[in-house]
Amino acid sequence: MTAPRRTGAGLFAPERATTPVGTWLKIGSTEPAEIMAYAGFDFVVIDLEHAPLDLLTAYRLINTAAALGMVPLVRVPDTTASTVQKVLDAGAMGILVPHVDTVEQATAAARACRFPPYGTRGAGGTSRAGAWGLRPNADYLATGNDDVLCIPQLESPEAIAAAPGILALESVDAVFVGAADLSLSLETEPGSPEVVASIASARDAAHAAGKRLGLAFGDAPRQAARAVRDGCDFVLLSNDTTMLAATARDLVTAFREADAPRADTTHKAGTRTDASRVPGPRRN
Repeated sequence: MTAPRRTGAGLFAPERATTPVGTWLKIGSTEPAEIMAYAGFDFVVIDLEHAPLDLLTAYRLINTAAALGMVPLVRVPDTTASTVQKVLDAGAMGILVPHVDTVEQATAAARACRFPPYGTRGAGGTSRAGAWGLRPNADYLATGNDDVLCIPQLESPEAIAAAPGILALESVDAVFVGAADLSLSLETEPGSPEVVASIASARDAAHAAGKRLGLAFGDAPRQAARAVRDGCDFVLLSNDTTMLAATARDLVTAFREADAPRADTTHKAGTRTDASRVPGPRRN
């Protein structure tokens, strides 16, 4: 695999010594983004597809992530040019595009990321990406064309078949295989041989094009590490909502288990006390 042209603020820099690891942000507050930075994540993907986040919230999350040294990416809900433009002008260093099944769809997504003559993105140098007009316009335009990442998501058999053509596009920098949706399309499970073979096919296509492939692994870091050894180039682990939910559940479960002996003793004592209160036969 050759070195990528675009690195997304260094995320895909060839000199990186570690595999980029990120997580999804779904909570409409900046605190989870701060926590992920302190936890050591390299990047976050702000999820506008599966979370009730609006563009203003995404803007604040992008700003927080970047300020704390993480690379902010956004999973856009669609490839509408205005949506992509607003996300990138908010300072995102790349987009993930769901359900890209054809070369034509990938072309449209990539063109929305690039300024003319390479695409259709409009100039908005007075935005955050342009330092509110203080950044030289040439630098603002160069970042959009030379560093912002366009990452289509492959989530169907059609997308896997189209992967070589999608990855041949100069404006596409990597692909992300959505194993959950891919398994639904194939009417099987995420770990099935069909899904594993599809991921391998997309990985081979990405590497043949000198580009990268990413996967998500929930709360399975060891599985993610094995996938990296097999050629995966960047990974996403869990998300802010699930981390909170899992930790909360485990905390309560651990307490209930630890408290079970006392609860059992109290229950038995209560039973004896109740029995002692049962009235005996009346005496006349």
